[in-house]
Amino acid sequence: MRYLLGMLLAMPLLAADFEAGKAEERRACTSCHGLRIIHVQRLPRATWERELTKMEGWGTVIKDRAALLEYLAASYSDTTPPPTPMLSGDGRKK
Repeated sequence: MRYLLGMLLAMPLLAADFEAGKAEERRACTSCHGLRIIHVQRLPRATWERELTKMEGWGTVIKDRAALLEYLAASYSDTTPPPTPMLSGDGRKK
């Protein structure tokens, strides 16, 4: 019961961190490329961390690295299923 109560109390914090990471992704990443290049990746956390270091080396300014890393690792990890292909109205891939 205590565990469940703790999880319920933590949920708004997790959602806030998720939104902060998503906002940081839009702010820091889209000045150089679209989000699709990120969203099709499925990388383990350590690799996402190396990617962020690489992008910073290329000049990207990441203001909230921890939130961005958490968002990427949770949303686009190597254990997350790949996205469903986007289809046009006639059923062809976009």
